[in-house]
Amino acid sequence: MLSVNEYGVEVFEEMMDLAEELNVEVVELDGGTTVIDAGVNAKGGFEAGLFIARICMADLAEIRFASYNIDDISLPAVEVTTDHPVIACMASQYAGWRVKVGKFFGMGSGPARALSRNPPELYEKIGYIDDAEEAVLVLETSSIPDDAVASKIAEACMVEPDSLYLVVAPTASVAGLVQIAARGVETGVHKFESLGFDINTIKHGHGIVPISPVVGDDVKCMGTSNDCIIYGGRMYYAVEYENIDELKEYVRKVPSINSRDYGRPFYITFKEAGFDFFKVDAAMFAPAEVTVNELRSGKVLKSGSVNKEVLLQSIGAETP
Repeated sequence: MLSVNEYGVEVFEEMMDLAEELNVEVVELDGGTTVIDAGVNAKGGFEAGLFIARICMADLAEIRFASYNIDDISLPAVEVTTDHPVIACMASQYAGWRVKVGKFFGMGSGPARALSRNPPELYEKIGYIDDAEEAVLVLETSSIPDDAVASKIAEACMVEPDSLYLVVAPTASVAGLVQIAARGVETGVHKFESLGFDINTIKHGHGIVPISPVVGDDVKCMGTSNDCIIYGGRMYYAVEYENIDELKEYVRKVPSINSRDYGRPFYITFKEAGFDFFKVDAAMFAPAEVTVNELRSGKVLKSGSVNKEVLLQSIGAETP
């Protein structure tokens, strides 16, 4: 079985070797954990964000930059293609680990989740186990983790602190926003899973998401980066699913347009919810558009569409 941590650590080591070119800084904690700073104190950038996305997906996807036009405005975008959508997206990339130690908080994603089996029911459902002796985790945070944070993560992964590798980047950074844009395919797979769909039938995935500009602090950038997926993300999946009528219903329900909160920038909805994610309709966290090819029947199903108006409102683009 493919080891997401072995693949992810290889990319981490490559990132360390290119630290100067990528505008990142390597920090060695007293306990032996190695941290790559891609935007807290370091400058970071587009290429650093691409490396972070590769680590998040355990290098099981082709990730590249593209362009995305919204009327007469052109934004950079991330295009992701994977032949291992369940392992790359759900066993590794899914940001399902809330790391809180003292005053430190970060959202953890990437290969180390598979060692901590966080959450366990997901790994049981997809039948994935990783028994690597090293772990690598990406933290979306505005702080550099200390030894207490590293120790807690290492313990959860059952590795020694000197076998743990961490990458950090704030939401409101170029690198941070690049790695968020690379989550489009994963967002769609997760939405399918939340609807009760057997995601093991998803064999291939492809998608494109515009990269949000840096529009303010972490919370505001969280809003625009979510909007880039919710209102601009276009996904394609190839599946093997026998019941076409059932598949049609799942595809219809996946796009974000099915959410009661759809139709305005995410930041506004989030603010009205008291900045409490649990008060936001979970159906909102989905791509704008989904196309599915059922491989055995040859059927092609499409649901949802890009909403340029809300995207432009979200990023606040102006013509001087």
